[in-house]
Amino acid sequence: MEYRHLGRSGIKVSELSLGSWVTFHNQVGIDSAIESMSAAYEAGVNFFDNAENYASGLSEEVMGTWRMRFLSISTRALCSVSVSRRE
Repeated sequence: MEYRHLGRSGIKVSELSLGSWVTFHNQVGIDSAIESMSAAYEAGVNFFDNAENYASGLSEEVMGTWRMRFLSISTRALCSVSVSRRE
């Protein structure tokens, strides 16, 4: 597995990531998802992608059932930001 530095953080992440966008819970059962994560980790993947809105949050629950050590995990949080200017 090839790795890259994540900005200036000093963290190295695998060039390949395992994402769970439409897969976990909706199309793959928990056991298969855990097998997939374990196989990816054993192949050198340390970057797993997730977000609060994947499978209405259930994807995070599935990924959370897997014991995670030495991994880099990306997640997204949807939020709205309003900026006003004072003069």
